[in-house]
Amino acid sequence: MIISGLLKTTLLDYPQHVAATIFLGGCNFRCPFCHNSDLLEGTDGLFSKEEVLTFLKKRAGILEGVCITGGEPTLHRDLEPFIREIRSLGLLVKLDTNGYRPDVLKDLCNKNLLDYVAMDIKNSREHYGRTIGIEGYDTGNVEQSVAYLMERHVPYEFRTTVVQEYHQRSDFEAIGRWIRGADRYFLQQFQDSGDLIQPGLHAYNENIMRQALDVVKEYVPAAEIRGL
Repeated sequence: MIISGLLKTTLLDYPQHVAATIFLGGCNFRCPFCHNSDLLEGTDGLFSKEEVLTFLKKRAGILEGVCITGGEPTLHRDLEPFIREIRSLGLLVKLDTNGYRPDVLKDLCNKNLLDYVAMDIKNSREHYGRTIGIEGYDTGNVEQSVAYLMERHVPYEFRTTVVQEYHQRSDFEAIGRWIRGADRYFLQQFQDSGDLIQPGLHAYNENIMRQALDVVKEYVPAAEIRGL
């Protein structure tokens, strides 16, 4: 378990809950706009599992849940026992994922180990490979994860980080049709962390973001904007 970061308290990462966020290193995607690009290789573990669990035990009366993010958490073969130890403390668990491992997602949900899932929809299927830095990427696994979550086995949200150089109106049309009727979908305004794979990327202004929201709301009435 490569634990590369720990945010001790957040009111943002887990909707409606006071939570801690655990960052697991390593990701199979190379999104040019990733704001956690320092975690992609998964070589630097800054905390041991024991340190994190000790911290969570001390904060059990304050925290309501834990958000496990990355990197891509489902790549870690020790993810399930780690989640079990967190839940044994009486804490809820939210998982952030890119949807690459539908088998892991389904298994964790079937075992009632997840309380909330946030899955990234990187772009329309037509432009997925370019957006994740893997040309020719087969979106089959991602589509399986989307379909599974939309069956409502666990509370979930989809989200797309909107980047001027990678997203156009036609992409939002395509995404809307793809996840038509989803319970929750968020358009997130891109923010430059200063440590991007591809420097020089830009966010859309509020006016364009709201136009994009109008497009997806035709298919996902519950869609909202984050980050403005």
